[in-house]
Amino acid sequence: MNWLNAHGSLWGWLYLASEWIVRGAMLLYVPERRPPSAARTWLLLIFLFPWPGLVLYLFVGRIHLPARRRALLEEMSGRIREAAHTLPVAIRTPLAELPHDVADAAELAENLTAFPMLGGNSVELLGDYEGSLNRLAADLDVATTRIHLLYYIYADDEVASRVTEALERAARRGVKCRLLLDGIGAKPALKKLAPRLRREGIEVTELLPVRFFRPRRPRLDVRNHRKLAIIDGTVGYVGSQNIVAPRFVPGFPNEELVARVTGPVVAEFEAVFLEDRVLELGAGTGIRPHLEGMARTGPVFAQLVPSSPGYRQQTFATLLLSLIHQARHRITITTPYCVPDEPFLAALRTAVARGVEVRLIVPRHSNQRLTVLAQNSFFAELLEAGVRIYRYRPHFLHAKSIAIDDEVVIVGSSNMDIRSFALNAEANLLLHDANVASQLRAINERHLANSDPLTLAEWNKRSFWVRVAQNTARLADSFL
Repeated sequence: MNWLNAHGSLWGWLYLASEWIVRGAMLLYVPERRPPSAARTWLLLIFLFPWPGLVLYLFVGRIHLPARRRALLEEMSGRIREAAHTLPVAIRTPLAELPHDVADAAELAENLTAFPMLGGNSVELLGDYEGSLNRLAADLDVATTRIHLLYYIYADDEVASRVTEALERAARRGVKCRLLLDGIGAKPALKKLAPRLRREGIEVTELLPVRFFRPRRPRLDVRNHRKLAIIDGTVGYVGSQNIVAPRFVPGFPNEELVARVTGPVVAEFEAVFLEDRVLELGAGTGIRPHLEGMARTGPVFAQLVPSSPGYRQQTFATLLLSLIHQARHRITITTPYCVPDEPFLAALRTAVARGVEVRLIVPRHSNQRLTVLAQNSFFAELLEAGVRIYRYRPHFLHAKSIAIDDEVVIVGSSNMDIRSFALNAEANLLLHDANVASQLRAINERHLANSDPLTLAEWNKRSFWVRVAQNTARLADSFL
């Protein structure tokens, strides 16, 4: 018995010593190249629960991409820059032709992503859920050479089947069809629908597959959240809408916003698609990202702004902060999730202090309880700063858009949270055109007319336990 007690005591002391070794090592390692708020949250977890905290940190503690992926992205970005400089002046927009603020944003976006601002486009904003999917299916039915689809969620349901059947008809006509699907968001389709599509000759590629013991894999929660469609290299779709029925999550149906685009900027859509394909399949897969000069179809200046952990900076977040700081009159942000980091929050406060009207439109009802709790924890600060918050009643408003001074418009896939800024691969379209700004203004006014404005007095009435839940959820976002 004495022997057992002695050894039990020895193992206890060894375990205690190992906990302090973990604490000391992580105190040195965790803060490296990480925001102080995130470092503090991780260190608090690790100091309270050293070994469980260490295991969790090994899985999701760093936004890691394999060196091979980073090298491929750098190589393809270089090719895009070379191709962009060969475009005709009529397509590659001289920045001197743009208003100063727009030119600054375009130059910043190009420096971050390699994609230039291109003139000569036509853009139509589509807010009708099934109508936009019907429009996409109709475009697929007249495709003659190639169809490229990239989606986070792709379902096998009665609404998505319209797109699927149009894709199959195109493949039977001899159109080359390629489909990129995220390994988590589209997992059911990859399991059930992909074999059927492949039998029709459609190439289906799983992006970022989840393999727990796969060497040189990205973090498990690094996802491809983009929604892009390219038909014959001349028609493109970008926005918030997945290929799935609006009621795929029980409760309120989704409401989306999609831009249907024709003109030179569609080549940038296709370049992003081909980049993602090469990143997954590897170099030498036979297709290279490229920009093509093509016919002008309208007056819109447009620029695709892709973002992902593979870029040296958070491209969309950096662009967004620049636009907020440049705004002079009004900013309208529509997003299903708004969990601002400190720079974003400070930029909104500063904009209001400069006299800019800042409006935030979010859904009253949501399908992500933890994220919404974290979001709501910021409402008091935003309201105190003078940001006007509106909660949309009729549906789950999944649309993502930004309007700056009725001059600059962004439509795309990014939410206003750290996950979209830092973890997910996203695609957002930067636009400058009075007609497009007018389209978005009409959509925003409809959303506002069906929203409840939130006041600080009303918000301060929430219960103590609701505040506790919100503030606890707020900590979770810092784990990124």
